[in-house]
Amino acid sequence: MTKKELAKMIDQTMLKPYVTEEELRRHCTQAAEYGFKTVAINNAPVPFCKKVLEGSGVLVDAAVSFPLGQCTVETKVFETQDVIAKGADEVDYVVNLVELKSGNWSYVENEMRRIVEVCNAYGLTSKVIFENCYLTDDEKKKLCEIALRVRPTFIKTSTGFGTPAAGKAVGATIEDVRLMKSCVGDELKIKAAGGIRDTKTALAMIEAGASRIGTSAGKAIIDGLTE
Repeated sequence: MTKKELAKMIDQTMLKPYVTEEELRRHCTQAAEYGFKTVAINNAPVPFCKKVLEGSGVLVDAAVSFPLGQCTVETKVFETQDVIAKGADEVDYVVNLVELKSGNWSYVENEMRRIVEVCNAYGLTSKVIFENCYLTDDEKKKLCEIALRVRPTFIKTSTGFGTPAAGKAVGATIEDVRLMKSCVGDELKIKAAGGIRDTKTALAMIEAGASRIGTSAGKAIIDGLTE
């Protein structure tokens, strides 16, 4: 794999709530320099980043109901429509974990369907964030089954902002990527995100089945690849 090929698999993230516009500008400029697939950002700075990235080929990936997923379906749908109107090219949203953990799978499926339908109407990529650190393997499999019916573009391991029990990974794990891949095969794409900070880990996630990497360490990952 070349550096250019790997760069096109990276969503370069800046999701902390206290960054400045100048930091966002540098983030976008670096993404354009390295040729990353997207910059993954919160909603408010989408218009700003879209303008900075104009003509670069780098897409703007907006996070919806991030990182908790605890908005109503109607709020998430509006948020998706609003951020698309403001320039987002891709949308990552967090599932409602209260409804999921309560076994309200019809709610989870309806939510997913409505958000994916909005993205599909505009021809945009949609990504469903599972937040695996809170889920059992059976819950992950059930979410995969729902996703196979609804057909988002990607299913995604995590936000990277979870707070699981001691000893459990916050972000992506090889085991989770393999599990998700075993459930969806080539029908859906997988995004691994959270805690991926070096070339070795990124390549291992890709080998396990991920076709997109969410990371704030894209530069280090690309610089560490020996072509």
